Amino acid sequence: MEAAKNVEEYLDAVPEPARSTLLKMRAMIRAAAGPEATETISYGMPSFRYKGALVSYAAFTNHCSFFPMNSSLIEQFGEELAGYSTLKGTIHFPLDKPLPAPLVKKMVRARMAENELKKTK
Repeated sequence: MEAAKNVEEYLDAVPEPARSTLLKMRAMIRAAAGPEATETISYGMPSFRYKGALVSYAAFTNHCSFFPMNSSLIEQFGEELAGYSTLKGTIHFPLDKPLPAPLVKKMVRARMAENELKKTK
């Protein structure tokens, strides 16, 4: 797959059911992050920025991933992530089922708070 120039191009190239799942994730992230967050492609993935890197998400052959850009968040929300495969900086979820909206909201808001704190220092 050729590198996408923007988020729409990336999503258009993702086959179903992953495309619908990522569209839901995008909407959840956008709702949690608010209008100040901007979308971009970073490291070949759809990403949100808010006073710095916020979160990213992507589709792979056998799963989708959410990248909270801070591995400590995966530990912090470990109990809620118990049913998901996690690595140091990513959370894997099924191609056909996004992460729960309340969890995405909490993680995005936590990242926003981290970025705001960094900017004030």
